[in-house]
Amino acid sequence: MLLTGRNAVITGGGTGIGLSIARTLAEQGCNVAVTGRRLNVLEEAAKSFGGHAVKMDVSDEASVVTGMQSIADYFGSIDICVANAGIAEGQNIRNSSFDFWRKIMAINLDGAYLTIRESLRHMPVQEWGRVLAVSSIAGVRGLKGAHAYSASKHGVIGMIRSLCADHAKLPVTFNAICPGYVDTDIIDRNTQSISERAHISQEEARALMVDLNPHGRLITADEVASAALWICGPGSDSFDGQAMEISGGQP
Repeated sequence: MLLTGRNAVITGGGTGIGLSIARTLAEQGCNVAVTGRRLNVLEEAAKSFGGHAVKMDVSDEASVVTGMQSIADYFGSIDICVANAGIAEGQNIRNSSFDFWRKIMAINLDGAYLTIRESLRHMPVQEWGRVLAVSSIAGVRGLKGAHAYSASKHGVIGMIRSLCADHAKLPVTFNAICPGYVDTDIIDRNTQSISERAHISQEEARALMVDLNPHGRLITADEVASAALWICGPGSDSFDGQAMEISGGQP
């Protein structure tokens, strides 16, 4: 197995992309901890692949410090960090509030920063390490109707590239994955939101998101997880500071 003996933490690992990455890494021999705010969901997820569940709120610094310390104590170190936790919500900026902006930034950008910072404090960066942030195609091109979300995901990529430059001479890599629309619970929630805001049916709202993927279908979480596995596996040492797009083609 490719990752036997490695220790990984995946935030937002109870569902969707995070859970798929957790399972994929575990299948390759990795010791995996998943974190999130709903302990019952995390424990059920961790049970499905023999992982470790830790309740942690990425928007709360004390929670991240405590949670990452407990994972490091449990495993002995953190070799792979996947900063995946995030929310996807949109608003027209004219009707938007600063509280909405701060909520998006606190989870998507501040949360990624805290997760990565704390993982690096427990990572043997002189020996080997992988830091992977799940950004979005919105972090590369911007997304209509989602100014705060797009800004937060652009920020994640900027941080990843800067950290790559900081650690370029060390055997630890920093990369971002930028998926298009992925078939997860977020799609279901956004379908309802778009339907209500645009006064269209849920079928029409879902079709709008599907059509934004150039290949005309939703991406699977397993496709994203396969990319994460390659980035964390052997042969990827020189893949560093990149924003890998998984979006079904160039629009």
